[in-house]
Order: sequence, then C-alpha cells, then structure tokens
Amino acid sequence: MNKLTVLSLAVMVVLAGCSDNDNDKDENNIIAVDNTIAVGSEQCINGGIETQSGVDTNANDVLDSSEVTSTNLVCNAPATSLTSEQLASLTSNAWFSGAQEQLVKAQQASANIVTESGKAKNVILFVGDGMGISTVTAARILAGQLEGGLGEDYQLSFETMPFSGFVKTYNVDAQTPDSAGTMTAMVSGVKTDVGVIGVDEDIERGVCSTAQGNELVTSLELAEIAGKATGLISTARITHATPAATYAKSADRNWEDISDMPAGSEACEDIASQLVNFEANLEARFAGIDVDGIDVVMGGGRRHFLPKDAAANSADAVSAVEGDRTDGRNLVTEWQTTYPSGTYVMDQTGFDAISDNATKVFGLFNESHMQYEADRANDVAGEPSLSQMTEKAINVLDNNDNGFFLSVEAGRIDHAHHAGNAFNALNDTVELAKAVKVAMENTNPEETLIVVTADHSHVFTIAGYPKRGNPILGKVVAVGETEPSLAADDMPYTTVGYTNGLGYRDLGDETDADAAYLSGPVTGRVDLSDVDTTTPGFHQESLVPLGSETHAGEDVGVYAMGPGAHLVTGTNEQSFLFHVMDFAADLVKTADEKVTQ
Repeated sequence: MNKLTVLSLAVMVVLAGCSDNDNDKDENNIIAVDNTIAVGSEQCINGGIETQSGVDTNANDVLDSSEVTSTNLVCNAPATSLTSEQLASLTSNAWFSGAQEQLVKAQQASANIVTESGKAKNVILFVGDGMGISTVTAARILAGQLEGGLGEDYQLSFETMPFSGFVKTYNVDAQTPDSAGTMTAMVSGVKTDVGVIGVDEDIERGVCSTAQGNELVTSLELAEIAGKATGLISTARITHATPAATYAKSADRNWEDISDMPAGSEACEDIASQLVNFEANLEARFAGIDVDGIDVVMGGGRRHFLPKDAAANSADAVSAVEGDRTDGRNLVTEWQTTYPSGTYVMDQTGFDAISDNATKVFGLFNESHMQYEADRANDVAGEPSLSQMTEKAINVLDNNDNGFFLSVEAGRIDHAHHAGNAFNALNDTVELAKAVKVAMENTNPEETLIVVTADHSHVFTIAGYPKRGNPILGKVVAVGETEPSLAADDMPYTTVGYTNGLGYRDLGDETDADAAYLSGPVTGRVDLSDVDTTTPGFHQESLVPLGSETHAGEDVGVYAMGPGAHLVTGTNEQSFLFHVMDFAADLVKTADEKVTQ
C-alpha cells in the first residue's frame, strides 16, 4: 500500500494559483490539479477554483479520478459589478438603453419636484370622456401605426408626462358611473350621485327643490373669483354633463334647456341659461365679489340656446327648427348683450377670425354635438378641431396676468363607444392627444399644471393573440401566421370588441358613428371573412345585445405635469383631482381672500 502524503498549507496556497489542468508533482509523486469552476455552478455561484490532489500511482503524470485523495474548494467572492464585456449584450439592446434613458428622465422629474403649494399660475384639465385604459392602449397603437410604425411602442403625448396614477370612478350611489357625477367630483372635490351636476349627494335626482342648499363650488368658479381667466371647451354639447359640471347646479343632467324640465321645476334654472348667466349667478352666491364671467366657451349644443322658432335658425341648421327653447329666449343674443365686445362664432370661418386679443369668445359650432374628428370635414359650415380650439383658448386666456383655468373635454370618444365604433373612439382619442401636445408646447411647464384623465371607461376590450404590429382595428392574426385566427365556430374575430352594445355593423366608409342607431342590435356571431374591419364604418361585435354600449366601472388613468403633478400617483378617489389642482394653484385660498375682503 502506498503511503499518502498530505500537502502542506503553503503548497496548497501556491497551487491555488495554477491554471486549469496544470499538474504539479513533488518527489513523493503527489500531484495537485486546479480546475476552474464556472460562474453559476451549484458549488460556487460566482465561480472559483477546485484543487484535487493525490498520488500518481501509475506514474503517467496525470491525476486519474481513482487517484484523487483530497479536494479543496475556494469560491470567488461575490462580484460587485459586471465588466463591459459582460454587459455588452444588455447595453447594445435598444429595450435596455431605452429604459435607462427613461430612468434618467424619471430621476430628473423627481429632482425638479416643487413641494410648495400655489406655484401653478395656470391649470388645464383634459377629460377624455369614456377614455379607459384599453382605449388609451388601442389609441396609442393606432397612432403609431398611422405614422408607419408597429404601434405598440408608440407614446401618446400625455403618456410622456412624468407622473401618473389611477382614479376610482364610482358614484356615491352607483358602481358604474355616469359623466355628471364623475366630472362633479373632479371639479368640486366631492363625490355625488349619478345624473346630478354641481350638487352633493343630499339631493333627489329630478326634484328641483332638493338642489337648493346642496350646491358645490367648482375649480372654474374658484378661478373666476381668484381673478384668473377661465375657459371651457368640449366637442359635445357645451350643456352636456361633463362641461356643465364646471359651471351649473342641476338636480338632473338632462335639464339642458327649459323644454327638458318637468312641471314643478320652475324654481330651477336650466343649464344653458346658467351658462349665459354665470357671472351674475356667481356674484349673487358670494356677496361682494366682482367677476367678469367665463372668457372662452367653445363646443356644440346651439339648440339649447335658441328659441323654438325657425327665424332663429343658424346658417348650418340641419333641423327645420333648430332651437328647442320654449320660453322664447335667445340666449345667444342675451350673451351678446351682456358682453358687447365679445365674439360669437358658429363656424370655421368665424373661428379662424378670432383674435388672440379677444376679450370674450362664445363658439357654438353645431346644433347638437360637434362632429367626430374623422367626420369633421363633412360639417355643413365647417368647425374647428379640439386641438385648434385648445390652442386658440390658450392664446386668449394667456392675456390675463393672473393666469387661467381651462377645462377641455373630448366628448365624442364616449359617443363612439356607445355606438360600438372603435374607429371613431380611437381617432378622437388621438385628437385629444394632439390637443394635449398643443397645451404642452404653448405653456410654461414651470407655471402650468396639466392634468389628463377620463371620467369613466367603457366595456371595450383588446383580446386574442395578435402578432406585433397587427392592425389594431383588424382581425386577429397570430404570431408567425398570415391568415386570421379562427374561433371555435370557424370564423375570424377582431382584436378589439365590446362586451355589450349594438354589435356588428359594416357601413363601409361612413365616418359618423351614430349611423349605427338606424338599425337594432345584432345578436350572435357574424362571419367576418370577407369584411374589412379597419374601415370607418365597421362596428365591432358585442357579446350582450343592447340598444347602446355601456360604461364600465374599472379605474381610469390620470397623467400630470407641472407644479403639483407629483401628487398624481397611486390609486385615488376621483374627487382627489380637485385637491391636486387646488394645491397647485391655491384656488380656495386665493378665492377665499377675495370673498372676505
């Protein structure tokens, strides 16, 4: 039997520096071999050296496995950094470098946070009516594809803002909300019931007498009292729920003019009348204040301001009698009498002639709602886009040295979804993003808070497993495939669709989503094999047939930049947004000082 000799510690230390498979042999035929352990091994996660030793009994100068008598393991210390070579596969990757750039921007945004209140001279609130998360995602993809890209990696203007969060949209009495209660929460700081405007929950919808004493104060009213310029824009009727919530107090959102109000409601003022009488009403509520009224109002809904008399029709009236008012009042002429130096416009030509130095602007561009953006060219007299109105409003409002408050609604996103028409809903969302970009480019980010959000979402879905870059309005085509995927019924299906609503329509090049209402709901599946689902007139299938698609109850996004924007984070009650705007501009404090003077 061979006698084993144990190597001394000194010899082992020397041998630990040997390279792979270097054999050291002493006079006792003892061989030591160093083996490199790879990074990631079970023995040493960071790699290391395994030294095996033994007697070379067969004198072949190789330590065979049967000759190994001892093993010594030395693991490397954990690495504190990676080499440039190790990082090469990451740093050369566009996704990795893009994220690094985004990290720098996020750090800069955090470093520039202004924690003091009252630093915002201007506040702009953008509301995409019905613009849920799935709508934002699909519109992002569409916008990118319209510019020739794949779409998924695109960013809408407001998605580049440094701060964002979520908003819970439920009303006090409803799990799935409506626009009246949600917008009231945003501009007053108080959640309320479905269908009521500018009043709290201690009222009974449709009962005029219950509104008295429950009126709320809005951010637009506070800005007026504080001496700021104020503006209001919507592509819906300017008396519709979302815009009306900024200036009106009503026990029912449907009381847009006196003809809409039931008997027994004589003590209450209709919404259109409240808009024209805004200045007088506000001064009556708060004794001693002196305000000059809303400076810029632009939207649709002319019928609610005109008497039910063909003689009062506008040049582009589409009805034999345009006006709805049964009290004989012409609120347009009343507004002109109150503001003789103001500018009233009703078409594109009039809009284009508005001076940036205008003192007051009142634009009513349609009998009812303004056109969908894709259908705007078909308007009889022509009307401006949301982005054009936003730019004009900022140019006019910016003349006030105290700053301004501006509310901008993309109201027809909601209407297109109700009609089950993703084409118009997404195109109007893209136009909202353009309007936000205009605001970002025409204001100083150090003194302007811009908030972009939605009042509620819709039951609009993005589903299936389409490949990257597949047309967002197209049929699902799977990864690696060129033909549409088939459902269990052997028929293709679209990426976007609705849980409920009117369902399938193939109206070709029709750009008015409301044409869907000319026929009833479609039940069951339809074979889309030979249908171009990307046309303006295609209306997606729905699961549950209804006369109109409904709102949804999930949270919506909120995006912000400027003073106070850092407060927009996490998940919040919708009423929280008022308090963010108030913090940024000290609306309550400044208005209160004016009232108590």
